Order: sequence, then C-alpha cells, then structure tokens
Amino acid sequence: MSQFFHIHPENPQARLVRQAIEIIHQGGVIIYPTDSGYAIGCSIGNKKAMERIEKIRGLEKHHNFTLMCRDLSELANYARVDNQLFRVIKNNTPGPYTFIFKGTKEVPKRLLNDKKKTIGIRVPDCIITLALLEELGEPLMSCSLILPGQEHTESDPEEIRSKLEKHVDLIIHGGFLSEHATSVVDFSEGEVNIIREGSGDVSVFE
Repeated sequence: MSQFFHIHPENPQARLVRQAIEIIHQGGVIIYPTDSGYAIGCSIGNKKAMERIEKIRGLEKHHNFTLMCRDLSELANYARVDNQLFRVIKNNTPGPYTFIFKGTKEVPKRLLNDKKKTIGIRVPDCIITLALLEELGEPLMSCSLILPGQEHTESDPEEIRSKLEKHVDLIIHGGFLSEHATSVVDFSEGEVNIIREGSGDVSVFE
C-alpha cells in the first residue's frame, strides 16, 4: 500500500519533500505532479524500480526514458548538446517539453534507447517537482504517467490512488492537472524532429 502525501503546489512542505526523497533513496517508485500531468519516477541507479515502472506503464523495449532535471546545468552531464541547441533550449525552459539527445557515458545504459542510444531530458515548470529535485540532488528517472490503453497523462490524484496504490510506494497529491503530456522534440540526429505535439508550443523549434 502506497503512502499518499498532499503537498502544497505553491509552498511545498519541506518535511514531506524530505520524506518523498527518502522513499526514492530506499528504492521506491513515486507518482508526482509536473507541469504536464502526473509522472512516475525513481532513482537513476535503481534497476528494480525502473522495471516496476516499465510494468506499470506497459512500456516497449525501445521507449525513451527521461531524466527530470532541476536546471540546465545538469544537461551537459547526461546529453550531447552543441552551443546553438543549448541556446534554443535555454530560451524554452523550464517548460512542458521533453528533449531527446544522444546520451553521455554518465547515463546508465539501461536508461538509453536500445537502438539510438538516446535519452530524454526535461526541466519542468512545477514548484513541487523542482523542490523534489533540489532535495534529491540529481535527476529523477521519469516518464509521463500514461497507463496502458490510454492516450493522455493521468490528471486526477484520487483516481491514480484507486488504480495504483498497490503498485507504487508514494503518490503525491499536487492538485488536479492537465491531461496533456509534454511535447517531445528529438535533436539526436542533428536536426529537429517533432515526436509528439503536447502541451508545449513546438512552433518555436520548427
């Protein structure tokens, strides 16, 4: 049975944020709010937790996982980005975008797309998420909470609780959110490829 925290969307309670991170450190899987619906995440280094997420999401082998980052200072550690692209991304973050890049050696191989060796990078515009990342001190391995057979991210924390409380370790109630997932922009081949048009305006990259 998972824990269920009500965290204030504008003034997150430090005590609950610390407890959430302790659950992650202990190998837990958490569901948490972002600026584009709810997401599911775990520690970068935890293989078993990642496998649990794959099962919950019904993910295929070649799915691109995302590293949820607190700011762009972490970008160069995990993704290969040239200066021109960095400026474009800087102008549009934080925000509801997932950017796909070739991963660096800092990214565990199991997180990379098997075929392309790519990883998603995301800097969210969400106070709760940023508080979690600040306390964690490293990116969170994450993906949008889109359940098998569904097209949109889960947006109602009470419904999430009824569906998944036996399958995850923590659900953070941060309000009722949009159902629209992030827009996904692939820069891994040196050109812009719009993979998914979601809540972020993709025209700025075209």
